[in-house]
Amino acid sequence: QLQASGGGLVQPGGSLRLSCAASGFTSYYYGIGWFRQAPGKEREGVSYIRKSSGSTFYANSVKSQFTISRDNTKNTLYLQMNSLKPEDTAVYYCTTNPSDPPGQETLVTVSS
Repeated sequence: QLQASGGGLVQPGGSLRLSCAASGFTSYYYGIGWFRQAPGKEREGVSYIRKSSGSTFYANSVKSQFTISRDNTKNTLYLQMNSLKPEDTAVYYCTTNPSDPPGQETLVTVSS
C-alpha cells in the first residue's frame, strides 16, 4: 500500500514536498511513479523512479521543477516541487502500477 501526503495550499513560486509512504512491501524493489490529475483534465504521469538503480524520469512539464527521491531507511519516496504554478494544482498520488486504483492521494493547490 502506498499513501501520499504533504499536499496543501501554496502560493505561486512556492515549494512543497510530497511523501509517499509504502507499507506491506519494500519499495526499493519496485519502480514507483507519481501521477496527478487536475480538475477536468486527464491523468498525467509526473515522475518515475526505477527500482534498485534509482534512475529517474520526469514529464517535460515538470523537468527542472520537480525532483523525485527515495529514502530506503524509511521506505518512503518524495516529490520535491519547486517554483509551483497554478497549473500544478491537482490531486497527486504514487503507485507501482498505474492500472491499479490510486491509493491515498494528496491535494496540491497553487493559488494566491
